Amino acid sequence: MYHMPERPMIVDRQGRRFRNLRISLTAACNYACTYCVPDGKRLVAAQDELSAEAMVRGVAYLIEAAGIERLRITGGEPLVSPKLDPFLREVSKLGLEDISLTSNGQLLSRKLPLLLDCGIRRLNISLDTLDADEFRGIARGGDLATVLKGLEEARAAGLKIKVNMVPLRGKNLDQVLPLLDYCLENGFELRFIELMRMGHLARDPNAFHQQFVGLEELLALIRPHHEFVQAAAPLDATALRYRVPGAGHFGVIANESVPFCRTCSRLRLSSTGWLHGCLSSSNRHYVGDLLEKPRHQALPALQRLLVKALADKQDLAFSGGVTVMKIIGG
Repeated sequence: MYHMPERPMIVDRQGRRFRNLRISLTAACNYACTYCVPDGKRLVAAQDELSAEAMVRGVAYLIEAAGIERLRITGGEPLVSPKLDPFLREVSKLGLEDISLTSNGQLLSRKLPLLLDCGIRRLNISLDTLDADEFRGIARGGDLATVLKGLEEARAAGLKIKVNMVPLRGKNLDQVLPLLDYCLENGFELRFIELMRMGHLARDPNAFHQQFVGLEELLALIRPHHEFVQAAAPLDATALRYRVPGAGHFGVIANESVPFCRTCSRLRLSSTGWLHGCLSSSNRHYVGDLLEKPRHQALPALQRLLVKALADKQDLAFSGGVTVMKIIGG
């Protein structure tokens, strides 16, 4: 077990500090989802992506410099990266409270033994529809049956699974109830994620508003079919959670309808070495060079950058950002 000495935490005037790190293992993805990339071209790994060793060192330094407690591994699609195995095996030794992974599930069956061997016990799987034709139309890649098979195998192995759905007007609103029923029946927690003004959607507000579906509309779709009550959630949670008595839970990440910026504790590290303190800020802070330096040189400089990254957070609500979400993870 890796233990870091305690250091003073960086806190802003609203009492926020970085507790949760989301690290984009690679920008590459085997999907080209319509709400992520407008041209249908799959994203590929950047030429200047950090090595697995540098990323592990980055997590270790951020544990000490920022007080990071929990790690979520994202992409692109992390399961396509050759860095996954060496990164997981080393980062699992750093003494974090929790390590989870977000994936589209296409390679889940193949990578499940590695995830289990490295102590991963929580997964977020992106799944926007149970209709095979709609799946191909939204994801522009992959195969629905393969994802469902991976989910079943992960469930049988005892992993805790959340399923992420982005409701899109004109594309998959008819899947809100089928997906909720599927998740409740299988013991998964469905998370509806409101469409975000990111990348091309930040530049084209008409396209955003044409597809956006908000919290109240989602709840109105569910209410005639399921009774539910709001459930407790951690202070810095992104999702509003609801309990369906006797069946399970679902959540809504209501980024537009009920902003959660006041309690955000997330920090993102891109695969190319950039820190992002806020998805709604175009500011980013390069730390790739610091990850090649010894600890005593890197930490003071890193803490100065973390002060800037924390100051990038919005006070009230997300206002959009031109960064492509797949480059820095969800």
